[in-house]
Amino acid sequence: MSVIVTLIVPGDPQAMERAAAENPARLEAIVAAAKGHGLIAHRFYGSEGKLMAIDEWPDAESFQRFFAEQEPTIGPIMQQVATGEPEITFWTKLETGDDVGWDA
Repeated sequence: MSVIVTLIVPGDPQAMERAAAENPARLEAIVAAAKGHGLIAHRFYGSEGKLMAIDEWPDAESFQRFFAEQEPTIGPIMQQVATGEPEITFWTKLETGDDVGWDA
């Protein structure tokens, strides 16, 4: 069963969008590397003073291998946009019988 990975970091959502627009090839390369490690889905979200990436991976180990490999590329982006340390959490789906959407 796949896992959801959230990466939440204090930061500037507009700075993230600017960084993405200034160098789209950099993010495309990161996404290509992530797909090579098994990435299933990915989105970035912003809120006042916070950034969040939500990914779906086959397992936590696939994400960890990708993140370790790509840290030299991801790190400088985070230095541009983050104001604190990231919190990475691995989530497993609970079977509660109330699924809606996402091809429930």
